[in-house]
Amino acid sequence: MTSLALPPVVDQSTWRKELDALRVREKAATRELDAIAAQRRRLPMVAMGDYVLEGEDGPVGLAEVFDGKRQLIVYNHMWFPGEEWQCPGCTGYTAQFTRLEFLAGYDARFVIVTQGPIDEAIEYKRRVGNQMTWYSTANSPFGADVDAPPGGGFAVNVFLRQGDKVYRTWHTNGRGTEQLSHTFPLIDVLPYGRQEEWQDSPDGWPQDPTYSRWVGSQEIARLYGTNS
Repeated sequence: MTSLALPPVVDQSTWRKELDALRVREKAATRELDAIAAQRRRLPMVAMGDYVLEGEDGPVGLAEVFDGKRQLIVYNHMWFPGEEWQCPGCTGYTAQFTRLEFLAGYDARFVIVTQGPIDEAIEYKRRVGNQMTWYSTANSPFGADVDAPPGGGFAVNVFLRQGDKVYRTWHTNGRGTEQLSHTFPLIDVLPYGRQEEWQDSPDGWPQDPTYSRWVGSQEIARLYGTNS
């Protein structure tokens, strides 16, 4: 086994001094995130149409997806027709959400919407052990209208319901979804970080091609799914 490079070893006072210097930047980033969240709460919103999605028990109007809540987070899961294993990033990302009941205290719900047919989507959900509620937009323009069209990428969309009227309040995709995850924040506090080539790391740190350490869909199924 090849020896890995290590951080320099210093005395306690030197370590504390370096940590305190980093903490200044961490606190500044926290305050900036608070300011961003404040700006997000002041965003305008846009009215949505009367979309009908497919749920596990049949057609569901968009307002019904809220399940009585006023706020809704939707993860738009990538889908590739005819593929046995769907996007490993989406599969791994959504596998982490197993305890979502706390959102009820905030009058909110978090669900998955995918372009896949509902029967295939539900089968895949069970195979990989996903705990979230899934809906299909295969027969609705909803996905395309919220920047998650057929053949497109993943996204997060947030909505607000006023009676039967639904409004879109926020959207992100790409690395913008990381703030909703606990996986990357946990990995980022490790000494070696994500160990990907694009990261700024000291000489000698392990760095592999991007995504190469990500858990694949088949591994997710093995760990959490029906055959685990």
